[in-house]
Formats: sequence, C-alpha cells, structure tokens
Amino acid sequence: MNKLIRKSVEFLAGLAVLVTPLWAGNALVNPGFEADAPGEHQNLVGWTPYGPNYYNQSGSGVRHGVNALKVFSGFTRSVNYSGVYQDIPAGPGSTCSAEGWVKISSANLPSGQNRAWIEVTFRDAADSMLALHRSRVIQSGDIRAGVFPQEVWLELPVTNQYDPGTYTITGSARMLVAPAGSTRVRYQVVFEGDAANSAGAVYFDDLNLNMARVVPAPPAGPEVEAAEPADESPGEWSLIWSDEFNQPDGSSPDASKWGYDRGGSGWGNEELEYYTDRTNNARIEDGKLVIEARHENFQGKEYTSARMLTKDKCAWAYGRIEARIQIPRGPGIWPAFWMLGANIDSVPWPTCGEIDIMENIGREPGTVHGTVHGPGYCGAGGIGGPAALPGGAAFADGFHVFGVEWETNRIRWYLDGKPYFALTPSKLPAGRRWVYTQPQFLLLNLAVGGRWPGNPDATTTFPQRLTVDYVRVYKKFLPPDRPATSKIPN
Repeated sequence: MNKLIRKSVEFLAGLAVLVTPLWAGNALVNPGFEADAPGEHQNLVGWTPYGPNYYNQSGSGVRHGVNALKVFSGFTRSVNYSGVYQDIPAGPGSTCSAEGWVKISSANLPSGQNRAWIEVTFRDAADSMLALHRSRVIQSGDIRAGVFPQEVWLELPVTNQYDPGTYTITGSARMLVAPAGSTRVRYQVVFEGDAANSAGAVYFDDLNLNMARVVPAPPAGPEVEAAEPADESPGEWSLIWSDEFNQPDGSSPDASKWGYDRGGSGWGNEELEYYTDRTNNARIEDGKLVIEARHENFQGKEYTSARMLTKDKCAWAYGRIEARIQIPRGPGIWPAFWMLGANIDSVPWPTCGEIDIMENIGREPGTVHGTVHGPGYCGAGGIGGPAALPGGAAFADGFHVFGVEWETNRIRWYLDGKPYFALTPSKLPAGRRWVYTQPQFLLLNLAVGGRWPGNPDATTTFPQRLTVDYVRVYKKFLPPDRPATSKIPN
C-alpha cells in the first residue's frame, strides 16, 4: 500500500477508536491529483491502480490546479477494466456521500461499448462486497444524446444502489450507509473497455468521499476465524481418494480421475485463455501435475491453459479436501483450486454452490482467498476470507497445502494445516440459503486475465506454471468403540 494512503488509513482508524462517531469531510488522499508530478505518468499518490491505462494528465483542460486523471481502454480484445481506488475505514452505520467531476473531450470521445463510472462499495474484513453504489454510467449513446456534453466539467454524484450479486439497480440514495459487517468503504473510478478495442477516454478531477459520519468497525468477529481451533469433533480422517500424479513424465493426467473443460468463451469472467486438453497445457513432470499457461495464438485466443475437473468421475459431500500446490506469479495470472455442485447441469450456478478452496490473483503475490458463492451472494458478492504468509512472503516461492474441512453446517479453510476462515449458515446475509449439502466435484485451473485479476502487463512472463504435488480427499469415521450419533454421509 502506498505510504501516504497507509498513513491516512492509520490516522482515520486511530480517530475512530477515540471518538464514536467521528464527523469528517473528504476522506480521500490526493482527490484532485495535485500531489502528483506534472506530465503524463502513472505515479498517483494515495491511489491504488488496476488495469493498464490510468494516467495523471496535466494541461489547461483540467478543472482545478494542474492535474486530472485520464482513464481509457486496455485494448486487449476482451472486456477490460482500468482505474484507481482508495479504501477508508468505516464500520456499520457509517454514512457518506460521494461524487466527482468528469469531462468528455471532443478529441477523444468514448466509442463502441466503452463505459465509465464512479463506484462506492462497503466491504467486510474479508474484502467481500456488502453494498454497491454507482454514479450514472458514461457511455457513447448518452454522449451522442447530449446527456454528457463535451468539453464541460460535470459533477457526477454516486446515487444508484445495486444488488452486489446481480449488478442490477435496486434503488437510489444520496446518503450511503454502511451495512452490518462493514469494515471499510472503497471509492473507485472505473473504465470498462470493450472487446472491440474501441477508442476514447474519460477525465476525472476533484473527487470526493464525504464521510458525514464514521463509526469504528467492531473487532474482528467469528467470520474471520483465524483463532478458531481446528476440527475437534470425534472421529478420524481416513483417505478415500487421491491423485499423487505418479505417472511417467510427459504423460496426461489420469483420465479415470480427471476430465477437461475446453474452449475460450471467457468462462463468465472475461478470461483471455483457450482451455485445451493438450499435454502442452497439462502434463505430469517429476511426480507432479503441471498446468501451464502459454502466450500463443490458438483458436482465436492469445493464450492457452488447462482447466481440469473430476465432474462425472468423482464428487463428494463433506470431508477434508486438500492439495499441495506451488502457484505462479505475475499480473493477470489467476490460479484456482475449487469445487462446484455436481448437480450443476440441472441446478445452475450459483444455486448449485461453489466452494473456492484457494484462489490467487497475480497482483497480490502474498495473499490467497477462500470463498463460497451461492444464491444471492455470488461473483463479487461471494463470502470468504484471505490468508497471508508470515513476513509478506510470496506464495509462488514454494509449495503450500490449501484445504477445507467441510461439515454439514460449517466450512473451515486451512493454509498449511492452520485454519484461517470459517463459515456457517448463520453468517450468510439475511434470507440467503446455505446450499452446501450436495456432492461437489473438484477443479484445478490456471486462468489468464479476467474481471478480478485484470490482464497481463509488460511485467508478466510466460509460460506460467501451476504445480500440484497431490490432491487428497478424506472422510471422518467414528472409531469402532464409539457409537454413531448421526448418519455419516456417503
């Protein structure tokens, strides 16, 4: 995190401890980009950037001072995102309003399906999105209709309420209120570039997150349960299925255990790769599975990789599921070890349930995520928690064991044998269903690009390799001298 924004966050957090509630003003650091050096560059003080094309822009066309922010498409031939954001501490009941000033330049009009907006989200300690608010979306049709006139700075308030699971508008409010579970509010500038490489840019200046009332977040509760003990219920874990990947070097993975998803549809995430079943992309090396992402032209895509799954071969309800994995590294790289409901063909996602045992996005080398997705809490609204290594070490530097222990009404996530997050039905948002009662199959994949990780940049090298030492599934059985108190699921 940039030093200046970290100081600001620490300062606000300290005030929140001393004063409840705290009445504040604009909480953003460098809201008009005047702390940045003149010229066109990407060194934006206080802001966390994402995507390829966000720039400090100097000149006579800015609203105040000498600088403004210019954002535009990443030109990746797929839907892509660029922008900047800041996180500010804010507990439940905190209130704020948000706006910013925007300008459309006649020399650089957004075209095609390019869009831009200002977004405010409230998030919990696991970075799950609890509430979503956006400004009116700037798009070419509205520009042509004169809703957004050219060469004029317009104030753009954030007033539209969205369902964070479906991204549909549900209402309107000028004052935004942090819901239960909130620990921070995120102010974000977003430019969505289309798949046609359409041109155009949007300029932002004098951004504002007016914290009318800041309530301190409560101490971390049981949702982020790093301190919760491991499972101590009676019984012993017994191995019921595994793949140790002991086939000859260069061979394909065991076809009796694994199949493949194939194609380059983007997989609902705007991914850039084409998944194949070739040994170029998935093979055995030195007693380990290697899933390799390559930068190569294939079936109209610029990247290839593999997505393996046990669907229609093996699926399980409850147990301990773990794998010893060394992940790759680099912006735009997205390795995952996860599960989907075996009934997905008749019960579509997300109602079938998804358990993400481990995900990493390359721009966060020291963080992995465990998450669930179900009806009403999916996509960016999925519920989960992060894990990190001591001293901020990178996960790509070695092998680690990622696992879950899945019981009837609880899922615990583990890193190297230590629990870091747990979820029960009572922790779901009000009215949402716990759907983790049916068998699920395993998936291992290495994605390139997508809405969450962003796309590879000039620092991302290829090929990238996800290396798996083993995958193991255990069931817990009561010892013979202890009578069963409930039926053990098949």
